[in-house]
Amino acid sequence: MGLGALALPLPGWGAAADRPLHALVTGDESRGWEGVGRLELGGGGFCTGALIAADLVLTAAHCLFDKETGGRLPLERMEFRAGWRNGRAEAYRGIRRGAVHPDYAPGAEASVGRVRHDLALLQLDRAIRLPGLVPFGVAPRPGQGDAVGVVSYALERSEVPSLQEVCHVLAGIDGVLMLSCEVDFGASGAPVFRVENGVPRIVSVVSAKAEMDARKVALGSTVEDGLEILRARLAAGGTETVAPLVPEVPLSPMRRFGAGTARSAGAKFLRP
Repeated sequence: MGLGALALPLPGWGAAADRPLHALVTGDESRGWEGVGRLELGGGGFCTGALIAADLVLTAAHCLFDKETGGRLPLERMEFRAGWRNGRAEAYRGIRRGAVHPDYAPGAEASVGRVRHDLALLQLDRAIRLPGLVPFGVAPRPGQGDAVGVVSYALERSEVPSLQEVCHVLAGIDGVLMLSCEVDFGASGAPVFRVENGVPRIVSVVSAKAEMDARKVALGSTVEDGLEILRARLAAGGTETVAPLVPEVPLSPMRRFGAGTARSAGAKFLRP
């Protein structure tokens, strides 16, 4: 089974061993990952985001839109909780402004194009400058078979971040990565890392999950190119304007991520 109509081959399917998710319960376990946080959307929903500068959070574009109406969620109701763990965060910040990738189409069916451009950059109302809380850098997209990792919050594990230290790139095309990483509702916007010389850098942002040959996989947008576009839009003052809805061949089958609430568990399943 391919990725939508693209029929991506999956050589080596299951050949590499992934490590299981591990909850970062203690301060020692969380050390180095405090730049990942829970993005509160207002109304009880949340996504995951990651600091890439003292005042910038990278997340998924669809987190900024109401999944029912397609309208923009008010930024003033959002809050980034850096390193959220057991009811407490390293820092709490409001959102000053945000930028969505100009080619992202809210309300569209899940598609390669939608996942590819599912990126947003948020500027915090105040920079986070704390010892030990270091923003993450960005790395070029990984290749098929490369090991990556992911840190996320999700439904049923919303109070502490969970680290999957090793999962793998199964395939990649047109700025979309298919990953063996374990994700669930609320993990939208979670950073996917490549670790080199002991330093984690972000290569992708979790956008959706799918089932391929009865196996659950994650889909992420690569950040190398889109991030520069987002930085430019944010520098220009941010924008509420996004691309018009353009129908595309849907990814099939796929379940779309929503915010991490029980209501999100009813997300539409797109059949072939």
